[in-house]
Amino acid sequence: MDADQVIIEPLLTEKTNALREAHTYSFKVDPRANKLQVRSALEELFNVHPIACRVMNVKGKPKRLRYRKGYTARWKKAIVTLPANESIGIFEGA
Repeated sequence: MDADQVIIEPLLTEKTNALREAHTYSFKVDPRANKLQVRSALEELFNVHPIACRVMNVKGKPKRLRYRKGYTARWKKAIVTLPANESIGIFEGA
């Protein structure tokens, strides 16, 4: 799997913005990717050296549309910690 296929998009929420001060960044990643693939994709795409990488599956939330019940799509999230002297540029402009 290529690096640009592993990382789908950055997560920009109030909680992830607060974590950025601790050099921790969050991404939506491919559900088939593992920690090692996420780490190598970040090294290739952003030229950073992650200290830690945590990966978790996010379950879909129950929703309904009129009389039909369903769920939102489930997805995978990666939380990556970087050294204090490194940062990711796409988050700095947001």
